[in-house]
Amino acid sequence: MIAVLLPPPLGRPSRLPALADRLDAHGVSAVRPRIEGDELPPHAARYVARASLEISRLAAPGTPVALVAEGDAGPLVGAVGAAQRAAHRPVFGYVLVDALLPRPGVSTRVELAASQSTEGAQAFPAEPGEPPGYRTEHLPAVADWPDAPCGYLLTDPARAHLAHLVRMRGWPVRRARPEEVSEALAGLLRELRGRG
Repeated sequence: MIAVLLPPPLGRPSRLPALADRLDAHGVSAVRPRIEGDELPPHAARYVARASLEISRLAAPGTPVALVAEGDAGPLVGAVGAAQRAAHRPVFGYVLVDALLPRPGVSTRVELAASQSTEGAQAFPAEPGEPPGYRTEHLPAVADWPDAPCGYLLTDPARAHLAHLVRMRGWPVRRARPEEVSEALAGLLRELRGRG
């Protein structure tokens, strides 16, 4: 079982930097692609392309993977999964970590944020240094997502409303403090693998 830990876009640091090392102790091999070059528009398309190349470099062809998307990588996970299917690499599951959910028919991060919060897009303010147009650029559309079992890992209580939306879809949700993340993610991945 290989977990591909997709980092946040724009070179933002992971809030869970040691996760890849800690998953091994729970029987999960993890790789963390280095995704650089998404600082220029179109940000989403560059991220998906770079992630796909990196996954091909890190995982042998035909090896089933789970895509674990942190933060703003969440809305792009369906497109990364579609690229893996096109490369004949099976995706056995998706895990969103404190992330907005991909949603067919919603084309920008602003629209996603507005549709997934009672506070609208204000619940997901722009971060310092965010390039102009990042929140309003069109995201890659993937009509048939999800094509594998999905789950949600909640580490940020401010994202609890997203975990609620996920539960309404029937997806498993795990809550974890930072020191419990590796164990919670490993359990969630095993559950998704069993559903596939």
